[in-house]
Amino acid sequence: MKLIVGLGNPGATYLWTRHNLGFIALDFWAIKLDAKWADKPKWQAEIAETSVNDEKALLVKPQAFYNKSGEVVQQIANFYKIPVSDILVVCDDFDLPFGEIRYRQGGSSGGNNGLFSIISHMGEKVKRVRIGSDNPSRAQLGDADFVLAKLTDAEKAALPDLLPQIVAKIQQVAF
Repeated sequence: MKLIVGLGNPGATYLWTRHNLGFIALDFWAIKLDAKWADKPKWQAEIAETSVNDEKALLVKPQAFYNKSGEVVQQIANFYKIPVSDILVVCDDFDLPFGEIRYRQGGSSGGNNGLFSIISHMGEKVKRVRIGSDNPSRAQLGDADFVLAKLTDAEKAALPDLLPQIVAKIQQVAF
């Protein structure tokens, strides 16, 4: 079983923000897989059960807020006995140009607090697909305000082309 975790913040306030690119990617993928989200308050998560290439997968959107995602991932991984090698995190990265997609297995959080939380609970070997979210307004806003700011119209317009690429990368590295 694979555990695919999209990082983001719950609630309408955070819809379409840069920090929610992980949620946006998993929402898109769930639609393509015809997977339905179920609220799981026990784990503070929304979970969609599906299969990819005949392998069971849990798509997870932690609802404990971005910086506490590690607690959610640890509880779910422990319950389902999913090893770290079968966990993939999908998150934004403001150190990459908008729309750039990078895969990395292991290493530091690179300053991403959601990854930091997951690494502190699961170890540094967690795999991740990072989605670039940088743009010129970052310098004007400061890091926290930038990641919590809404995507620009141009960034939203790029999503129909970007999301299939993200899903392809997830499938390539996870399955």
